[in-house]
Amino acid sequence: MVQLTSIMGNSQKLDGGAMFGNVPRNMWSKWMKADDENRITMACRALLIETDGKKILLETGIGNFFEPKLKARFGISEDRHVLLDNLAKMAIGHEDIDAVILSHLHFDHAGGLLSSWEQGVEPHLLFPNARIYSSKTAWERANNPHPRDRASFIPVLNRQLESSNRLHLIEGNADNWLGPVFSFTTSNGHTPGMLLTHINLQQGPIVFVADLIPGSPWVHLPVTMGYDRFPEALIDEKQLLLNELLQQRGQLFFTHDPKIALGALSQDEKGRFTLENCKFSMNREEFE
Repeated sequence: MVQLTSIMGNSQKLDGGAMFGNVPRNMWSKWMKADDENRITMACRALLIETDGKKILLETGIGNFFEPKLKARFGISEDRHVLLDNLAKMAIGHEDIDAVILSHLHFDHAGGLLSSWEQGVEPHLLFPNARIYSSKTAWERANNPHPRDRASFIPVLNRQLESSNRLHLIEGNADNWLGPVFSFTTSNGHTPGMLLTHINLQQGPIVFVADLIPGSPWVHLPVTMGYDRFPEALIDEKQLLLNELLQQRGQLFFTHDPKIALGALSQDEKGRFTLENCKFSMNREEFE
């Protein structure tokens, strides 16, 4: 039996034009409402998987490690570590998590591994009993970034992960400790070695699609982000994954969509990928 719970972390506001790449505002503004600064609200949603006596967390969101100036820049309004608060509502502390799986190490996916900002104090690594998973390629990128995405990584986090002896780098499509419920594919269009976690269920897989498809509007094949490294390659990767999931009766779990956590993949009469049976949240829902 597998229990799945969606858990919200700190939210952020990002420029809508950057989030929708070459899609014009008069189109994307119908999908997501922008504020007076052209920013749209983006969730940072984690997925908790409880199986075989283990608590495994897919990502930790942006967290609360930024200093006030950077919090303002990225539109983070909460003054606390929201993910930890929401775990606590389930009577789960960060010390109870057995593993954290990161799709990649951009700050809005991995920043929640760090403690909240304090004046003059370096944030420290949380989840002390958890194995931390990343792909080998994503880890290498985090430590040797390109100037284009250097600001997306957290050097203090990299240093602490390196010295923690808890970092596990995935090079294949499975991990023995995690077990057969989990398998992995990688995507390079957004950032090198981004890990896509497949949760293999009898009813069909659920895939944590990370920044390959950050939310429901990006299910449409041509829609990419201005942050993507290779947009055309990303579209090819997206098409390949969605074609496979359509045959497998798969579902997509979104980390950044403010309204939809989970949606079943379908196609309309024109062959465009769409979603059905969407859920805003999941609360220890049971699957086999």
